[in-house]
Amino acid sequence: MSLSPRFSFVPVMGHEIHVTEWGDPKGKPLVMWHGLARTGRDFDELAAALADEHFVICPDTIGRGLSSWSKTPETGYSVAHYSQIAAGLLDHYKIETAGWLGTSMGGLIGMRMASGARADRISYLIINDIGPEIPKTAIDRILTYAADLPNFNALSDAEKWLRSVYAPFGPASDAFWQRMTRSSVRRTSQGDFTIHYDPKILVQFTASVDELTSWDRYEQIKAPTHVMCGQQSDILPKDILERMISTGPKPRATLFEDCGHAPTLSRSSDISKMRNVISALMSQGSS
Repeated sequence: MSLSPRFSFVPVMGHEIHVTEWGDPKGKPLVMWHGLARTGRDFDELAAALADEHFVICPDTIGRGLSSWSKTPETGYSVAHYSQIAAGLLDHYKIETAGWLGTSMGGLIGMRMASGARADRISYLIINDIGPEIPKTAIDRILTYAADLPNFNALSDAEKWLRSVYAPFGPASDAFWQRMTRSSVRRTSQGDFTIHYDPKILVQFTASVDELTSWDRYEQIKAPTHVMCGQQSDILPKDILERMISTGPKPRATLFEDCGHAPTLSRSSDISKMRNVISALMSQGSS
């Protein structure tokens, strides 16, 4: 089985979801779900490495990447709706239960999936740098760079912008940034580049504000859970992390000292850590 990616467009709930697939479909199922204004291609390095044992699916959330945009943003761009889409994707791939790695918004979706009616679909949960509560100062920072789509005359300009805005991702290779840039942009009708998402995705912060505080759901999670945290993260500060560790699934945590929000998990050392975490969670789930 080649460790190169495959690409599918999956019809779910009236949407067309672009999914990057890695590994043998008979492998251990693992969903990797990206952050707010990102795409499933953010996980290329990690997914390629784990594809030796896992069947990894990395969707583009609606309104991002190559997935379709919502015609009803106020309800479509919400964690609740994304969770329904996630369940539909699992059904499409005939996956009864899967591991879940969610970065930022993907972590919120994972927490929602792992609590309530769909809890049995998640065998273990890895939350990358987000908690059941998001500080307002962090939301304000996100809105400053995501509210207005930038325009770039050249791809190199887009790469410079992405390296600056996403510097909190932490150290990453030039190859990572170059690949990330190519999968983050699209041409406009004027022929220049912009970032590949629907600006209306930010309606989540006003139309679904209740989803940004979800301790009640978090405390229902029973699946083995682990939290990844950037030491300089403003999304997952120390007080929220400590509360997460002491309640609900009472996860262990891995701290990335050289990262903010959110660790890319793309370096060889990161991948080794992820292998160990996944192995421990799977053992915990089977015991």
